[in-house]
Amino acid sequence: MRLVLQRVKSASVRVEGKTISSIGPGIMALVGLHEHDTEADLDYCCRKLLAAKLWANENGAQWRHGVKQKNLEVLLVSQFTLYGTLSKKNQPDYKLSMKAVQAQEMYSHFLTMVGKSYDETKVQDGIFGAMMDVELINDGPVTIVIDSDPQKQVDDEEEKADGSS
Repeated sequence: MRLVLQRVKSASVRVEGKTISSIGPGIMALVGLHEHDTEADLDYCCRKLLAAKLWANENGAQWRHGVKQKNLEVLLVSQFTLYGTLSKKNQPDYKLSMKAVQAQEMYSHFLTMVGKSYDETKVQDGIFGAMMDVELINDGPVTIVIDSDPQKQVDDEEEKADGSS
């Protein structure tokens, strides 16, 4: 599983011109599911997302408080392209991404997991599988990538490049 966290001053998602969700200060997280992800990957990423210390504390010391400590919001946006690679012809290839039906179930479970681990009223999301317009005002900018099992993904990419899968 791969998350791209961005500390934001605000963020929103629109589908077909209609605002689906928006947040004030907090984290906007792009969520990519790998074809081999399990419940353990969801749990790991949920814990890392909510524990990421991206803000200063009350004394101004940087990197001391997470979204929960600051009582901020979270916007989750499903994005299968996070596991995209480029073919020899430079065309996108999404073989490493989880297939749509299973990914939707896993993403929904992750959304619920984050809400229950934090505060459901502070967790928003887009529409799974929709073409979304995502707007954000990046705060910093601060961007962090979280991979639940980086070695598994490196091995899979090498295996697919070798054509041995």
